[in-house]
Amino acid sequence: MNDYQPTILPADAGQKDDDIMAAHSLTGTKESPLVILEMLQRLRVRDVMKADGVVSVVRSDTLHFAQNLMKRNSISGVPVLEEGRLFGIVSVNIIIKALEGGYIQDPCHKHMSTSLVFLEEGMPLALAIKYFQNYTFGRFPVLDKDRKFVGIVSQRDIMRAILKELAEELARYEGKKPAAATVPFGEVSTSAYTMQQYPVVHNDLQNAGRAANEIKRLLAGAGVDKKIVRRIAVAAYELEINIAIHSVGGTLTFILDGQKVTIIARDRGPGIADIEWALRDGTSTANDWVRSMGFGAGMGLANSKRVSDKFEIKSVVPSGTTVLCEFNLKKD
Repeated sequence: MNDYQPTILPADAGQKDDDIMAAHSLTGTKESPLVILEMLQRLRVRDVMKADGVVSVVRSDTLHFAQNLMKRNSISGVPVLEEGRLFGIVSVNIIIKALEGGYIQDPCHKHMSTSLVFLEEGMPLALAIKYFQNYTFGRFPVLDKDRKFVGIVSQRDIMRAILKELAEELARYEGKKPAAATVPFGEVSTSAYTMQQYPVVHNDLQNAGRAANEIKRLLAGAGVDKKIVRRIAVAAYELEINIAIHSVGGTLTFILDGQKVTIIARDRGPGIADIEWALRDGTSTANDWVRSMGFGAGMGLANSKRVSDKFEIKSVVPSGTTVLCEFNLKKD
């Protein structure tokens, strides 16, 4: 899958457009609250990006015109757009060089950056945060699956979205905002054995997380406590991503059986030679291509184990790996 593969524009060391987000990761740490993990897995770039009113120039506009636009709007870069197509970026560094070199009246197409790192609108927000950590850019252009420009996402946009979600979550806990009506789990007709199985394709990062979101939706519809749903969603997401990037493909199975939920992840290889090593935080077998996109910093097994009431893993090299996570739904 090449939907997320970027062409990397090297940045000058030490230069940043904004200095808003901390350099520490919000995902994959032992201290990360479940509400934040679930939020970053659920939200997509399209949910936080700026789509309307994006300030832009065309290729024939002068650098001086771009400079004035950036000054009036207090931004450090403008996309070069024509009929929805992204041709390049004019950054504040380009403007500074033009002023120093005396060619500020040149058209933008002569000096704009054309080797760009971009995000796709369907990317998980967790992946977008990885991009901001890996590169020194303060904002990224956003394209749809047809490579049409659809918006800009900045560090400030991400922080605003996270703060908004956390404020709404806090309001629900404090009772200031009525939560959606839920039915106690014991009153829902769940006596029947329910199972759903989802295929997971190797390197299909565009669809990563869909099975976990569907499982979350099913549990919410059954009236399961939100805190338990979050734990299950985190484990399902971590295991789904593991299959996609660390194996040759497999399945994620969801089982609802009375007062228990079971998530089973099975892949078709290559297996794990050292399970104890794989269960440590930060271990990874992801290749350079996957790492370049922000995935693969860890195998996610440690997170899955932490949120589960019961965790089992079996692996045979080169046949594959099976991971089982169980969650008790009883109130106690």
